Amino acid sequence: MGRWELVKKPLTSLEFESIKVPKVSDSIVDQLEEMILDGVLKPGDRLPAERDLALQLNVSRPSLREAIVVMEAKGLLQARRGGGTFVCDVIAHTITDPLVHLLKRRPNTAQDIVELRLSLEEVAAYHAALRANDTDRKILTHRYEALEASYGLRDTERNAEADVEFHMAIADASHNVALVLVMRGLFNLLRVSIFDNLVRIYEEACGKDIIIGQHRDLFNAVMAGEAEAAREAAHNHLAFVAATFREGLEEAEQEKRSRRRLNNLEE
Repeated sequence: MGRWELVKKPLTSLEFESIKVPKVSDSIVDQLEEMILDGVLKPGDRLPAERDLALQLNVSRPSLREAIVVMEAKGLLQARRGGGTFVCDVIAHTITDPLVHLLKRRPNTAQDIVELRLSLEEVAAYHAALRANDTDRKILTHRYEALEASYGLRDTERNAEADVEFHMAIADASHNVALVLVMRGLFNLLRVSIFDNLVRIYEEACGKDIIIGQHRDLFNAVMAGEAEAAREAAHNHLAFVAATFREGLEEAEQEKRSRRRLNNLEE
């Protein structure tokens, strides 16, 4: 054997890790968690019946039950006796509830919510324009058409609901998981804020027409993939809402002071 000839030795000293096949229940948990993160399963959604879901997943019902127990322990699912299994709104409990309480006690808190929406939705619109795929655009079109239809119902509550769904569809299309989770956590809070804003805006001349035009601009920019135009449209819309809301707060405060002066005269 030459001086530089390599001597091949058997690879007996290496430590290999054994390949572990994941439990079926773990795979089910992974899939359900991913669907929750991606917004496919939303808070309040009801899972299909156990038999149907097991067939869809091609797993046994005991494995599915085990996975659901794990998800319940994590606080992601809630099984209701005789009523099925539902996706929990984990973030809403930690973010929304305290703010809703503050909102009811201090109307000025709503202005902070509008400012937060302004920042979040500019980012959401920008990235939605860049990242929305064909499926996202179909969902956006559906939500926008539902929003347009709600304008003729003279039902501000349903209009507010359609408004929130439209803005949430834009957030979903941004494909920014952190942004989507925060927006979803604020869902109930946004609904309260939007309803109050719409009532005030619709009372003003041309207020409703302005909102309709702003939503149209936002929708068209996102659908066209024009990121900067989408950001600008989101900014114009929320800035208008914020300005209207400030005016409402100022008027309410002025009315409050006037009533105090009137009460002093009557005493």
